[in-house]
Amino acid sequence: MAIDKIQSESINLADNFAFTGTVTGAGATNKPSFFAKKNSNTNISNSTWTVVDFDTEIIDTNSAYDTSNYRFTVPSGQAGKYFIFNTIQGGGSATRTIVEILSDIRVDGTSKTYAHGSYYNTATGHQLDLSNYCILDLAVGEYVDVRGYVNVSSGTPNFQGNSSTLRSFFGGYKLF
Repeated sequence: MAIDKIQSESINLADNFAFTGTVTGAGATNKPSFFAKKNSNTNISNSTWTVVDFDTEIIDTNSAYDTSNYRFTVPSGQAGKYFIFNTIQGGGSATRTIVEILSDIRVDGTSKTYAHGSYYNTATGHQLDLSNYCILDLAVGEYVDVRGYVNVSSGTPNFQGNSSTLRSFFGGYKLF
């Protein structure tokens, strides 16, 4: 059917529209996106900043998360603003020995946001969870990773992970 008449009219964006066929360019996606978790506990040195080994990919839309160095690298053509988040569960080898935990989201090795959780006075705990999140403006080729820090009063500190539950995880996605 040929169009033989075009009527000029304004569009009210508050109206609802029903389309048939294919509509393109009407929406955006939150890609690239990634989500990785720790599959098991990892012992670390006490009171020492350590890159957290999020070793198991759950989502990686653009193959941009690397499980060998635990970092997300912005793919070609995907510069922009990203929502980045992580949770670290820290613990110690001895019961009730964790004093504090810290999380540091970094871009190309430079700290961008820092979170801290601790037990004050003489209190300690068996484990402590800490979440950290931010919006970053990232360029192509920049990488994002997470460092953690666990302080225990005795025993060996660790980053906790589990094959069947989410304890420590790291993810992000591009904002459209």
